[in-house]
Amino acid sequence: QVQLVESGGGLVQAGGSLRLSCAASGRTFSSYSMGWFRQAPGKEREFVAAITWSGGSTYYADSVKGRFTISRDNAKKTVYLQMNSLKPEDTGVYYCATYRGSISSVSSYYRYWGQGTQVTVSS
Repeated sequence: QVQLVESGGGLVQAGGSLRLSCAASGRTFSSYSMGWFRQAPGKEREFVAAITWSGGSTYYADSVKGRFTISRDNAKKTVYLQMNSLKPEDTGVYYCATYRGSISSVSSYYRYWGQGTQVTVSS
């Protein structure tokens, strides 16, 4: 079993940056691909970014491509999401999650989820 704890959210002005972290417990972290998802008020959860277990491949939603960067440090059992040039539409609760397979944007494929961290971008 894997437990995930997100951190790094907060309030930032449009154009600013935040770095989210997702710390994992459990010995099998390095065998999981990891993803970031977000959910805005009144909207469904949506895919943001994903990274394979080795960190060798990444995948981004079109809405964040070129602005967000996902990375991981298996020794620290942590995955990161660097968010630059933030926009008000990036506001939401950000979740990290684990996936046994290769990279995917499908939330139902992900097994373990964190509690989320709030990101608010003001205009």
